[in-house]
Amino acid sequence: MRTHRPARSRYARLVLAALAGLAALPAAAGTLIAYTALEEDEIKAYVAAAKKDLPDIDIKVLRLSTGDLGARILAEAGNPRHDVIWGWALTNLLDPRIVDMLEPYAARGSEALAAKDKAADGKWFAPTGYMAAFCVNTEILAAKKLPLPTSWQDLAKPIYKGEIAMPNPVSSGTGYLQIAALLQGMGTDAGWKYLKALDGNVAQYIKSGSRPCKAARSGEFAIGVSLAFAAMQSIEEGYPLKMVIPADGAGYELEASGLMKTSKNKADARRFLDWTLSPKAAGLYTQYKEIVTIPGTPRSRAATAAGLPADLSKVLFPVDFARSARERDSTLATWQQQIGR
Repeated sequence: MRTHRPARSRYARLVLAALAGLAALPAAAGTLIAYTALEEDEIKAYVAAAKKDLPDIDIKVLRLSTGDLGARILAEAGNPRHDVIWGWALTNLLDPRIVDMLEPYAARGSEALAAKDKAADGKWFAPTGYMAAFCVNTEILAAKKLPLPTSWQDLAKPIYKGEIAMPNPVSSGTGYLQIAALLQGMGTDAGWKYLKALDGNVAQYIKSGSRPCKAARSGEFAIGVSLAFAAMQSIEEGYPLKMVIPADGAGYELEASGLMKTSKNKADARRFLDWTLSPKAAGLYTQYKEIVTIPGTPRSRAATAAGLPADLSKVLFPVDFARSARERDSTLATWQQQIGR
């Protein structure tokens, strides 16, 4: 769902070290290797809960940023080491070279997911996701007598010149989902015209998707174009922020999981994938996600407090993920040529 990641924690380093030791050995019975781009803190929480329900499975996790994970999977294509892809941006997973590595599996609970949240052929399902939002520092707006922006079109107005931080789409999955949705919604020509106009107001493009929100909450910029969850978390922590879901559509990304054809432990891989759709997993997701696609999952207090709409279908742009995947390289090349800095 994302290339923005904090520095590796001690937990992540231990996980990577453990995988390095496994690299030359076949997986033992009961060992499951998952490749993921989920955040480190959520991985730790999910794995701890999964091990309580699946105590006989030794769950090993390799966590990389969204782009780095794709490179790793492709580099190992001749001899994949993992059993499952877990929580990875659907746009990236839909690379034909990667989706071809997956084996159809109807995980328990996937029948309840909406058609748009799972593959028709059963190769992937997506219980979580993340969406674009503006993190607006209300104190800076008041001090500079600036109006609250409510849409993407507002952000291109001259009054916001130098007040905006955005994620760099080349390094950030969040940045890419934002411009992909704008190009799909406005059309290619109008979309690039808008992005170049918006660029005139952007003070900085940041490699991380969550960092623009943190920069806004600390007062570095008035507006951070970021993620809804980053805004929700900042508001919950007491920062002078308002979360704005753009009225002209918020781009979003789904985080998909699937079973590798080459898994040497498919029985446990299937059990783990079943667990990721369980009520216990769904309850944990709300602590870290703004989008949970599992029906009946209660909203978090942070979502309610920040004003996240109860019905996200009314604010999410209907992203064509297959198109996003197909056009990713050419879109980023054009961005680098026309805007990149």
